[in-house]
Amino acid sequence: MTAISKRPRGRSSRPSAAHLVFAGLISFSLCWQPVRANAQALRFIRDAEIEDLLADYARPIFKAAGLGSQRVKVRIIEDHNFNAFVLDGHNVFINTGALEEAVTPNAIIGVLAHETGHIAGGHMAALRARVAQDSSMALLMQILGVGALVIGAAGQGTRSTAAGIGQSVLSATPDVAMRSILSYRRVQESSADQAGVRFLTATHQSAKGMLVTFRKFADEELLAGINASPYVSSHPMARERIAQLEEISRQSPYFDTADPPELQLRHDLMRAKLVGFLESPQIVFNRYPQSDNSLPARYARSIASFNSGGLEGALPIIDGLIKERPENPYFWEQKADFLSKRGKHAEAATALRKALSLDHDQIVMQSELAQELLGTQDKRSLPEVVKLLSHALDADPTPDAYRQIATAYFGLGNEGDADLASAQASSLEGHPKEAKGFAKRAQAILPKGSQGWLKADDIINIQEPQAQ
Repeated sequence: MTAISKRPRGRSSRPSAAHLVFAGLISFSLCWQPVRANAQALRFIRDAEIEDLLADYARPIFKAAGLGSQRVKVRIIEDHNFNAFVLDGHNVFINTGALEEAVTPNAIIGVLAHETGHIAGGHMAALRARVAQDSSMALLMQILGVGALVIGAAGQGTRSTAAGIGQSVLSATPDVAMRSILSYRRVQESSADQAGVRFLTATHQSAKGMLVTFRKFADEELLAGINASPYVSSHPMARERIAQLEEISRQSPYFDTADPPELQLRHDLMRAKLVGFLESPQIVFNRYPQSDNSLPARYARSIASFNSGGLEGALPIIDGLIKERPENPYFWEQKADFLSKRGKHAEAATALRKALSLDHDQIVMQSELAQELLGTQDKRSLPEVVKLLSHALDADPTPDAYRQIATAYFGLGNEGDADLASAQASSLEGHPKEAKGFAKRAQAILPKGSQGWLKADDIINIQEPQAQ
């Protein structure tokens, strides 16, 4: 993608649907360290265009849910499966597979409304408590099962009967706990459905997209097996639940409201961009043939042309798009991406400045401009790099941005600030020992008691989790 932050893939496996459900449930109950550890296997995409579009989809929904003042972000995961989920009250995660598969904006907006229902309903905290409760119940049943086995071993005539009872209790424990938790999950899912419809109605939007999506997965659940979509596993679909969702969806006066044409175009451009980057050029050219002269088709072909042949084939296409839509900042940004990947950092910076003139506060593009300025190796640009990245870090602290600003500080001779930024990057990446090392170096340089010194002290004094 234009700006992509990827993490290594974990080993792929094909767990059962029940295993996927239970893994998803347990993730709600973990503290931040294990959640971050799980995230290491995910591939996160940072892209200005897609993030802006999803923010526009989510903003009115979050406001209707009473979350407008909270910093809730939509995060994008590179994964071909149709999936979306929440792990806390601050992030909604959505897969590229969902974005590619959803034909209309309303389908994605409906999914976001449903996931927002989980956040607004405090479902993560409630589920955490319920999992803990059912885990205690499972442990009690295991103790009872072991007790029955002991009785069977010590007794005479009742030995085989008692042992059989004990073994049955032990073998049934996971199923009992799972059924209890899944039953609770179905209640939460139905509650999130109803909340999502309320949020959509409050924002004068249709719930048809959510209904169509969930009806599709309800049908898929009938064929569920090891290849079932994770969305089926993490969002159990009961036929009565879908019937209830259809009933309340159709009661909305906005059920037949269509997406505005310009919003549909932005959605189509997003899908074309994802296909361009995530599929092979041949697949792109087959899906968007030369006979298709639409903006999305040319957009996808520009990316595929770059991936297959470089700048020579891509620049004329993207320049044609810019000529047709000069006010579109993302076409300028895409041109900058092509130039950057061929080492033309100064030209890329020029294109990004144009993009930012059209979208002043776009954080991802600010970080990209800082990266291109660093790429020029012109020390005169370092103060601007620090300014750009400081603003970006205030809005969305990321390890990459901290490492870039560390490079700029080092170039300016501010080694204390450079070490502090490196410490913050390492801390976010989950490397506490490395973070403490950089923080100690920063403290040795920064004035004692200064804001930077205190930040370094906080990192040094973070308690590492004890091994269980």
